Amino acid sequence: MAEMVMREEGPIRTRREGGILEVTLDAPKANAISLKTSKIMGLVFRDFRDDDSLRICILRAAGEKFFCPGWDLKAAAEGDAVDGDYGVGGFGGLQELPNLNKPVIAAVQGICCGGGLELALSADLILCSTSATFALPEIRSGTVADAASIKLPKRIPYHVAMDLLLTGRWFDAEEAFRWGLIKEICEADQLLDKAWELARMLEAGPPLVFAAIKEVVREAENMRFQDALNRITKRLMPTVDRLYSSEDQLEGARAFAEKRDPVWKGR
Repeated sequence: MAEMVMREEGPIRTRREGGILEVTLDAPKANAISLKTSKIMGLVFRDFRDDDSLRICILRAAGEKFFCPGWDLKAAAEGDAVDGDYGVGGFGGLQELPNLNKPVIAAVQGICCGGGLELALSADLILCSTSATFALPEIRSGTVADAASIKLPKRIPYHVAMDLLLTGRWFDAEEAFRWGLIKEICEADQLLDKAWELARMLEAGPPLVFAAIKEVVREAENMRFQDALNRITKRLMPTVDRLYSSEDQLEGARAFAEKRDPVWKGR
């Protein structure tokens, strides 16, 4: 097994094994996110994005009761502005981080609501424990769950997303799984192991292909099909152009012809 490297910066802990980075939000008592915490998270995720030796990220939270309830109301009472500077990646470091072309896995346990659910929605894959509960309660305080209003109808059926946004009601892990919001429900004591198992599987995959997939999905979101396809075939997307000129693409073809597993180098 690759060497494990651990670091801590305020409310954020990281540990690294090979090409996998685990980011833990640890802000007692509820893992709420203040402007300061958000800025730190943005720097952590920016460094993950920019480090070619890192391939996969796992986002989790400390404790069993809370994943994240979103905005830190205590910090707000002390002067944090809801429209303040959240840092390079926007709220929680992920929502607005540009060009993040690496897979992110969220491992959710306990309460995941408001901005916490929006943070989880910033991941590509979500695993949760049987105890996980979700909600977008902003409607009850007279405000809008802005990021969720954009993202949720694209992840689950429109009428279900609107129900959750308009009522602010709570829903459990089983319902989240039923609508396809999460990939898998795990026992609480297996959640992190399952997340690492998935991360190791992805780490063994082709990083340049993953990058191209993420850019294509992101850029094609508001394009007509043919326009998006033309940008791919004409190599107008940087990750696609890099992939089509890479050693890894040749390696994939050779490995298939030679009936062996490919060895991906990310170049």
